[in-house]
Amino acid sequence: MSITEKFDRLARGYSEHDYADPARYAERRAEVVLATGPAVPAGATVLDLACGDANMAEPLLARGYHYVGVDGSGEMIAEAKRRLGDRVALTHALIDQYAPDATVDVTVCLRAFYYPADRVAFFRDVARYTRCKFVFDFDPRVYSRAEIERDLRAAGFGEIVLQPFFLPQRVSVPAPLRAMLTLSSPQLLAN
Repeated sequence: MSITEKFDRLARGYSEHDYADPARYAERRAEVVLATGPAVPAGATVLDLACGDANMAEPLLARGYHYVGVDGSGEMIAEAKRRLGDRVALTHALIDQYAPDATVDVTVCLRAFYYPADRVAFFRDVARYTRCKFVFDFDPRVYSRAEIERDLRAAGFGEIVLQPFFLPQRVSVPAPLRAMLTLSSPQLLAN
């Protein structure tokens, strides 16, 4: 089964069954994306690559941002459209074969930067259409920080900021502990 087929099967109710606290998880991810690196004014466009069911759209829209979601799973895009209607632009495409019609302010790629076969080419494409910053996450136990930084520089990114980020996906953390954990938690910003 391909990765696309896997996510097609998981699409219906994805956030509800994949995240212990979907709203909080999406909210926290949006907070980190906006707080990492340069500030982005309300009204800016945020492109969410491998957006799944576009669970980050709500907190970004609530803050006044324009949201564009792209996913390789047609069923995930259909699920996002069921939830969000026509409030956001959604495109069914593989992230390494997609390019927006115009530049975007922020590109986000959470839990998915590793899908493209050619990481440098993917990063180069993102650099070409992203004005302000590119935010993605990775597990440093799985991916070499030095290799990722090398690939970002080869793609033309000059400034690279690492920010630890911790938010459990499948466990709802009690509020007092969550406050401690969110003070610092691995996110990568490139611009």
